[in-house]
Amino acid sequence: MIILKEKIKISAVSYLNTLPFIYGIENDALLMKQIDLQKDIPSSCADKLIHNEVDIGLIPVAEIGKLKKSYIISNYCLGAVGKVDTVSLFSHTPIENVSTILLDYQSRTSVKLTKLLAKEYFKIKPKYVNAKAGYEDDVNNQSAALIIGDRVFKYQNKFEFVYDLSEIWLKFTSYPFVFAAWVANKKINDAFIKQFDNALKTGLINIDTVIENYKSKNENSEIDLKKYLTENISFGLDSEKRKGMQLFLQKIKEL
Repeated sequence: MIILKEKIKISAVSYLNTLPFIYGIENDALLMKQIDLQKDIPSSCADKLIHNEVDIGLIPVAEIGKLKKSYIISNYCLGAVGKVDTVSLFSHTPIENVSTILLDYQSRTSVKLTKLLAKEYFKIKPKYVNAKAGYEDDVNNQSAALIIGDRVFKYQNKFEFVYDLSEIWLKFTSYPFVFAAWVANKKINDAFIKQFDNALKTGLINIDTVIENYKSKNENSEIDLKKYLTENISFGLDSEKRKGMQLFLQKIKEL
């Protein structure tokens, strides 16, 4: 067991795609004694890390550059190789006819990805509106909405046109996409990092248990969680994802 003078503060995203991570962390009793685990939306994870309110965050990769110091501490991430299902543009009209895009307030990486693909892939110049809660129902025949996270499942069958941004990124660059990574704003003890990474790995190994736990608490859910967590989300931060992440970070500097 690692003895730390103070608990390490960790901000984790509270979406379905982090259920395996949360399971692994919360079922490691020794680790839980060492940390203060907080669950937030992606943008809040980033804000807390940037303002030094936490030590580690599962943050949108677009926010890494805002940190004075940043260290990617884990071999795991929230990524996708192709279709991710939970980061999409929704519209009632083809994307080339869209003049306004309503931007989700919960994730900044997805906002940057939207603007990048609009410019370089779709070749459109829409007006961008920073949306507020409830914006999903404001889409008209000339607009589109960027919707991310668990809310996407609610809207998948309500729009004629759905553009999965991770799938389009793969077509555009041939690289997988990393939405969020485990990042520290200071040097963290190597032994703790190993223990933390092992906890994340344990959660992924027990993904069937994670799914059963969710189903037992959400019996009426129509979400195919097994497909989502095993086919859409790709958790390993491998070399191809790192290359894709660096390309994305380079390109958004040019926006």
